[in-house]
Amino acid sequence: MTSVDSPQSDGGVEAEAPRHFHTKVEVRWSDMDVFQHINHARMVTLLEEARIPWLFGEGKPTDGLRTGCVLVDLHVQYKGQLRHEDTPLDVSMWVEQLRAVDFTIGYEVRAAGAAPDSRASVIATTQMAAFDIDTQRLRRLTPSERDYLALWK
Repeated sequence: MTSVDSPQSDGGVEAEAPRHFHTKVEVRWSDMDVFQHINHARMVTLLEEARIPWLFGEGKPTDGLRTGCVLVDLHVQYKGQLRHEDTPLDVSMWVEQLRAVDFTIGYEVRAAGAAPDSRASVIATTQMAAFDIDTQRLRRLTPSERDYLALWK
């Protein structure tokens, strides 16, 4: 299940907050570590799974990135534990920075049923760059990719 939170407008003036894409990600038993919380490497995989329906789904203006996009940078901060019983995780995503060849995604991850304004258990960012597989070089984002990503900034 996915949803979109749009900025509120008041009297014709658009709010400053970015639009957020929300999706639910199921936690697998194998995502847990010996301490019974989600393993760090598995959390990174869950973040990847969350961004697929937002950016790489069929018919999205950014679906071309499926064949040419590389992860440039990753930061993950843990503010609280997430466990198997917290599934499905609620992942909120938006674009923090948008440049000619890359963009940075912001994430907040909460347990199932947590209030949207509650403290996130995980805060993360990933910097993604458009990449041409044939030439093995970065490429510029297309106008349609940039326009779509700008909607989430």
